[in-house]
Amino acid sequence: MSSLPAPPYVLRADEGEALWFLGNLATIKAGADQTRGALTVAEFLNPPGFAPPLHRHLQEDEAFYILSGYARFHCGADEFEAGPGDFVLLPVDRPHTFVVGPDVSLRALQLTTPAGFEHFAAEAGEAATERRLPEPGPVDPARLGHAAARHGVEIVGPPPSP
Repeated sequence: MSSLPAPPYVLRADEGEALWFLGNLATIKAGADQTRGALTVAEFLNPPGFAPPLHRHLQEDEAFYILSGYARFHCGADEFEAGPGDFVLLPVDRPHTFVVGPDVSLRALQLTTPAGFEHFAAEAGEAATERRLPEPGPVDPARLGHAAARHGVEIVGPPPSP
């Protein structure tokens, strides 16, 4: 990794590496190469009712800035709803998950620091050839588990019920 900053750039709304990750569309806007390892920024489009498994990040803080839709977040014993304009911080090493509302998709910017989440998403997911609202589909638990172990993410339980 270079100690020199990457050049400035702009990515348009439909630009960035697009991935199907856990049945969601994730578009990587910036990662380790652009931020000297400091930050990953991904735009997520999650379908109504989606919930990731209960998990914790062993190396990074995870934050969400909600653009549209809403979700109920669970982090340790804390539980709260977030909607458009809200910012959610999920600290490193704290088990967390969320459930997207049942009626509308969730569109959010996910920020992780330090960078590296983009590598986990690429290994656990697959390239998206089209950008559209995803439909929740089957997730290969073995593939997810192996990728999580290699990238400092620990799966600690199933997704919560909607």
